[in-house]
Amino acid sequence: MSFKSNVLIAIPAYNEEECIEGTVTELRSVAPEVDFIIVNDGSSDRTGEICKSLDCKVINMPINCGLTVGFQTAARYAVDHGYDYMIQFDADGQHRPEYLAALVEKAENTGSDIVIGSRFLTVRKDKSMRMVGSRMITVLIKMLTGRRISDPTSGFRLFNRSVLERYYYDNTLNPEPESIALFLKQGYSVSEVQVSMRDRQGGESYLNPVKSIQYMLRVFVTLLIVQWFR
Repeated sequence: MSFKSNVLIAIPAYNEEECIEGTVTELRSVAPEVDFIIVNDGSSDRTGEICKSLDCKVINMPINCGLTVGFQTAARYAVDHGYDYMIQFDADGQHRPEYLAALVEKAENTGSDIVIGSRFLTVRKDKSMRMVGSRMITVLIKMLTGRRISDPTSGFRLFNRSVLERYYYDNTLNPEPESIALFLKQGYSVSEVQVSMRDRQGGESYLNPVKSIQYMLRVFVTLLIVQWFR
């Protein structure tokens, strides 16, 4: 897999000892020419040790700083090292590296600033509570921006250099639906490509049922209140 552009894969990882080796091995097999860096977010398990044994490029955070700080750190690394694009890629095996090319090609062919790997561009969402929340976020973003984003909570996203530079200097931005809405309001181009994702390949997600509800509520509040005034 080779691209005309200079692409960095950013893999945030917190206590992913059960998944990280498989994720790295698959990524190296499917996309051996693509650079990647792991942001080890203060893991207390063997994540850092495994990354070292695999000879990965790693940014080791001294404590668990959370996804936003980890993403901003990766964005700064991408800008400092001259990458054209950075792709956010989960450590838990849900994201499939065979779709990396589709994200990059979409950005190169359309000039999109952000490309989202969507599970629901051509596939209907199920009727679970989580998907009800996703539908509500889609509706809110449409109300705010006039654009329909089919999978606003997808963490499989490409960002071009101009967006990465925004993350470099503005620490109020996060890699979440509310920032996607803000970029749309400010005239950035956001596209989607259809992908399929797997279940987590091991370990436990930090988003248990209670935290999932809290996450959705936070996104709703931010979209409904904060975004009106930014």
